[in-house]
Amino acid sequence: MELKDQVVLITGGAGGLGHAMCHRFAAAGARLVVGYRSSAAAAETLAGELKGGGHSARPAPVEDSHRLAELAAEIAAEHGRLDILVNNAGITRFVAHDDLDGLDDELIDDIFRTNWRGAFACVRAMRPLLEAQGGGLVINISSIAGVTAMGSNIAYCASKAAMNTLTMSLARALAPRIRVVSLSPGLAETDFVTGLDQAWWDEQSRRTPLRRLASPEDVARAALAIATDLKFSNGCIIPVDGGRPLT
Repeated sequence: MELKDQVVLITGGAGGLGHAMCHRFAAAGARLVVGYRSSAAAAETLAGELKGGGHSARPAPVEDSHRLAELAAEIAAEHGRLDILVNNAGITRFVAHDDLDGLDDELIDDIFRTNWRGAFACVRAMRPLLEAQGGGLVINISSIAGVTAMGSNIAYCASKAAMNTLTMSLARALAPRIRVVSLSPGLAETDFVTGLDQAWWDEQSRRTPLRRLASPEDVARAALAIATDLKFSNGCIIPVDGGRPLT
């Protein structure tokens, strides 16, 4: 119960990684605000099945700064505090890196609007609540793609590299009242990849030194460790990738 009575907002909370993190933080005693864009039913179901009480599901479309300001006010009214923000919402689509025409302007804009601007907008909206606790934490869910430049498409890789830079800039700007850390998974076993060709899946596992992909639980445990144990970590990128960059 290391996080007893603390309040945690996780955007994209009903997705694969978000679902696991919500359960992990709730088991540690936190009250969860499960943020969602369109998956209201899944978010409501998740909030109802989490351990403990005081959990809720709230619309949190990260591209809508006005709605994020409203959400901050709702959290303040309901809980009076916010201790941890997990910027987990993100989008992508597979486009071969050499298919420059396939990476159209609309997709590029959507990726950066959600993956970078959305994360920044969430921090901007939640900053007063996080600062009020004197030990606020932002965890940005980045990706190995932001370092290796290998991922679902070039824009996605660039958006995660930009998120890592955002992490460092905000860590400097918001310290000492708020810590900001990037959590960088390798390819993870989520709905986004589980439907892909099994031969491709097996190849990705073989190319990882630990011979498997990251599970949502791997990411959730790392996120909880940042919140509870790694309290002197700030402005850094913490990998959960099984050593994939070594190959």
